[in-house]
Amino acid sequence: MNYLSSRAAVLALHWQVNVVRPQGFFGPLLAEPVATSGVIERAVRFHRDAAKAGLPIVFTRFTIPTDEGLLVRNTGFMQSVADAQANFHPESAGTALIPEMEAQATVVFDNQKLSGFAGSNLADWLAERDIDTLFITGVATNLTVEQTARQGTDLGFFIHPITDCVATTTECVGASSLANLELTTAGCLTAAEASARILAQHDVPGLTGFRGSGE
Repeated sequence: MNYLSSRAAVLALHWQVNVVRPQGFFGPLLAEPVATSGVIERAVRFHRDAAKAGLPIVFTRFTIPTDEGLLVRNTGFMQSVADAQANFHPESAGTALIPEMEAQATVVFDNQKLSGFAGSNLADWLAERDIDTLFITGVATNLTVEQTARQGTDLGFFIHPITDCVATTTECVGASSLANLELTTAGCLTAAEASARILAQHDVPGLTGFRGSGE
């Protein structure tokens, strides 16, 4: 079933130095699998094509204000980032979007939760623009991607995780997470499939769409 409405956006999650670069806080876990997978290049192309079709590219960053804001140390994950919170202050180098994507952002939302909807006005921003369909890219698949996709679905959005524009520590972990999301969202799509749906509803001269990971 094609759930794509006329008002869609790309939701790009945690494409920041702390998450995907070797020098970032999560670099020891995620930088190598992200680099090996080629996911950054694919996501950049997908964002670019979606933007040419007029879709907003909405980014989220995980940050911790100097007064800790809404931070709650209720999981091991949150305790670990709290212990190293200087790395996550909004102006720290680690919280910056990676250079490949920085210029692609229509808007950036900062929050302190795994879900991009928690502790931010992201849902209100989307609703104000009548956006009800979201194509999700980001890292890590089993953390912010899955958490955001599930909450977004519960909020009434039609969520499509983009399977070749997300990554995590291992292919096995990522595949398991995406299998869950296939059941709990409007359905997973590849970048090529999502681009085909977007292009079917937008007349964009010269835009042929995403041609896949072998492009």
